[in-house]
Amino acid sequence: MADELVSGLLKQTDLRVVLVTASELSRRARELHRSATASALLMAQGLTAGALLASLQKSDSRVNLQLECDGPLRGLFVDGDTTGVLRGYAKNPLITHVGNEGEYHWRPALGNKGFLSVLRDLGGGEYYRSSVELESFDLARDLERYFTISDQLPTRVYLSVLPARGDGAAEPLGTVAGLLLQPLPNGDQEAFRALGDKLAQQFEPTVRAQSSQGALGLLKALVPQADLEVMSRYPVSFTCSCSKDRVKRALLSLGRDELEDILATDGKAEADCHFCTTHYVVDGEELRALLAELVSASN
Repeated sequence: MADELVSGLLKQTDLRVVLVTASELSRRARELHRSATASALLMAQGLTAGALLASLQKSDSRVNLQLECDGPLRGLFVDGDTTGVLRGYAKNPLITHVGNEGEYHWRPALGNKGFLSVLRDLGGGEYYRSSVELESFDLARDLERYFTISDQLPTRVYLSVLPARGDGAAEPLGTVAGLLLQPLPNGDQEAFRALGDKLAQQFEPTVRAQSSQGALGLLKALVPQADLEVMSRYPVSFTCSCSKDRVKRALLSLGRDELEDILATDGKAEADCHFCTTHYVVDGEELRALLAELVSASN
């Protein structure tokens, strides 16, 4: 089942609900980065959270989610837009160990200190960044705290990564899903609290039982109210926008002296994309062409 995001409105209570399935894109991220289990699980949560955050943006804009910590993971970074295009990376993709279920489940990877920050594209070249310290060391709970402190907006976030057993060993990223619940400015706060508490109990069991129904079917199973109106629906995927042309533009920005030094010292330039791990090589002939372009522009 393809990954998808569905955004809906409960019209009688003015509550916004957004659900995303992110199993395939999470497995794609693990494949690209050759991630060990704990890093892959946390990256799956981060990508899912990034998709939920991006769905709240205005058209044609982006959002960045960054987690920094003093544990061995060191942090993760997710970039997403309003069309469902996501990419991201963990600073250390080789973490294997998590703790027992409960308060310290993610502490072996995240450590004891850190922060969560969100950079929002406001359009017109304007950006807004805000951060909160990690308190729960659980991405869903700390993201809820972020909304409360940064946006003064009560929000419930649910993230679930469930294993699946196929032929042979279990697949740790069997089903990945997330849901965000928010009241609109005139939303019914009592209804928000009641539905939020209900989803806290039912989200993971429902995802486990209904994930084969796809994002829309899962949303209707979780929120079966008759007044649920679907506002938007689109696929989500792990897609990187890097290219060799972008690498060349970055090299041009270094200036003539730096390019001449690279050409004389190494004879070529190399770069790796943090998001998709693609390795780029700009050979000597291409470097000389870039230098000629800089000389021409300066005359």
